[in-house]
Amino acid sequence: MPSLRRRPRLPTAVRAGLDVPAGDAVIASAQLTDGWAVATRRALHLATDGAPVRRRPWSDVDRAALDPGTRTLSVMWVDGSRDDLHLAHDEPRGLPEVLRERVQSSVVHSEPVTLRDGRRVRVALRRDEDGELLTQVIGDGGVDLADPDVARRVDAAEARVREAAGLPL
Repeated sequence: MPSLRRRPRLPTAVRAGLDVPAGDAVIASAQLTDGWAVATRRALHLATDGAPVRRRPWSDVDRAALDPGTRTLSVMWVDGSRDDLHLAHDEPRGLPEVLRERVQSSVVHSEPVTLRDGRRVRVALRRDEDGELLTQVIGDGGVDLADPDVARRVDAAEARVREAAGLPL
């Protein structure tokens, strides 16, 4: 039987602290044990522990995973960092689904690159929050992009990704 308990609403103070420009809107939110996570059409906003709201566009998110057992939503960023968001309630008001949809909608094309040592990186063509296209190289922190072989492979993959979208090299 579904719970009739009402989920908490996004507090006015949190909503006021969001940077939501014209044309953007809140589409999902979830109360965390230390604040709030708020998804808008253009970005993920994290309001935690009274700190200033952190705003990251969807093109900054590499991927996310929800562990329902611990109610932890782990967000992996393209820069290699990670945020573990501890949800205060079992039902996070659609945030995991919205996060997945927003990240997927930012990816136009992606190509995996296998390096000599077996490591893999991805070259992705993504839309930024203004709809402009950008390329990203996403891999673990141990990949040396200055290595000539790595640079050659990544550059070739980037050229193929850009060409597939009809962009100049």
